[in-house]
Amino acid sequence: MSDPLWTLSEFVEAAGGRVKGEAGSEIGGISIDSRTLQPGDAFVAIKGDRLDGHDYVAAALEAGAALALVGEQKLSELPADGRYVVVPDPLDALRKLAIAARARTNARIVAVTGSVGKTGTKEALRLTLEPSGKVHASVASFNNHWGVPLTLARMPADADYGVFEIGMNHPGEITPLVRMVRPHVAVITTVQPVHLEFFESVEKIAQAKAEIFDGLEPGGIAILNRDNLQFDLLRFLAATAGVPEIHTFGETPSADSHVRNVASYPSGSSVDAVILGQEITYKIGAAGKHHVKNSLAVLTAVCDLGADLAKAGLALDEMRAPKGRGEVNRLPLKGGELFLIDESYNANPASMRAALAVLGEAPVKRPGRRIAVIGDMRELGAEADRLHAQLAQPIGEAGIDAVYCAGPHMHALWEELPQKLRCHYAEDAKGLEDVLVSDVRPGDVVMIKGSLGTRMGPLVEALKKEYPPADDTAAA
Repeated sequence: MSDPLWTLSEFVEAAGGRVKGEAGSEIGGISIDSRTLQPGDAFVAIKGDRLDGHDYVAAALEAGAALALVGEQKLSELPADGRYVVVPDPLDALRKLAIAARARTNARIVAVTGSVGKTGTKEALRLTLEPSGKVHASVASFNNHWGVPLTLARMPADADYGVFEIGMNHPGEITPLVRMVRPHVAVITTVQPVHLEFFESVEKIAQAKAEIFDGLEPGGIAILNRDNLQFDLLRFLAATAGVPEIHTFGETPSADSHVRNVASYPSGSSVDAVILGQEITYKIGAAGKHHVKNSLAVLTAVCDLGADLAKAGLALDEMRAPKGRGEVNRLPLKGGELFLIDESYNANPASMRAALAVLGEAPVKRPGRRIAVIGDMRELGAEADRLHAQLAQPIGEAGIDAVYCAGPHMHALWEELPQKLRCHYAEDAKGLEDVLVSDVRPGDVVMIKGSLGTRMGPLVEALKKEYPPADDTAAA
């Protein structure tokens, strides 16, 4: 039987609280969602923008929570016979738990940030480190002011490796998070024009991403994208922050880790590369040049963490793009099938260009077509229309045959597109649903992408409902 994540006494001391009721003596996990809570978990009643976790304490206790971590001011509103650890502020207590979890582990830690590719890189690190030891990594995109401390507080004391994703859309957000994580290795995948609603320039975004250097452990290593236009600035900021060692990755042979040759195929790539002076050949089980680029950062981090490079390279063949982030489904149609690339989770100019490039690399058997179904990219401020219109160039370069657009900013792109590429424009994604479902034909490759608020995901589900895949997770 495995050791508990926390004993009650450890939990109470770390959180800085007091016990009320018959709290469980052992805590198997930490949850902030009463719907997915497992018996024996501690339920943390966080107050968010829309919901207050205290409203779900009763449900969590009924589901078998070992205890609920609750705010003192809310105690009178909760079931009198409940099992509680009472604190002034549950979110602050979660941060304290995170700091205590970090202090008790000897794990080697890597933190990932960047404008694009954070979650994919984090998942690839999880996959490539597993052959070398026990890995703890954040689930989904738990990369914000509650996701990072929650992930840390969940880290077992005996983990060998920890993998953390750190996000931001305002200056100053990364610093307090990375100072909790205290990584030995920090990866910046790339810096691109995203969140321009909150930043006056791409250089300001680079400065915000460079906050990840503030929490590096003494002797820590920064891994930077040598091909990125902000590389020189990031290298300077790393040096200014006292980072003693910088490793680079990219297509240029001058990068410490670089590609020598790539062969692409429908479901992935075969790569010959040099990683910190070591030659390696490996396969990646997800399609797209961006996965190849980020694999260089991943394997560099594996080496810097002291893990096994050869085993890591073999593990990348098991990599799959997750739902909403490049997952490929084969949908049967009368007379054939279509390939559906689900990129619906989110979008910014850099990730949109990467997704369009993946679509361009996809083999098409004529009369099948490469079809881009794209919705507005959010948080781009005054530059939004210009950045949408500029997508006409990568669409042309990718050899895309048909474009469906949704959202007011996408109209700027619609105006730039050649008439032969225009299939349908709608003010919102829902307006594309009927026409898209009826228009697709055997041999088509369809890529769907847009910012989360544009709600492109239902278009993916509409196609899968109309043309159900035999195996809903089947990758091409």
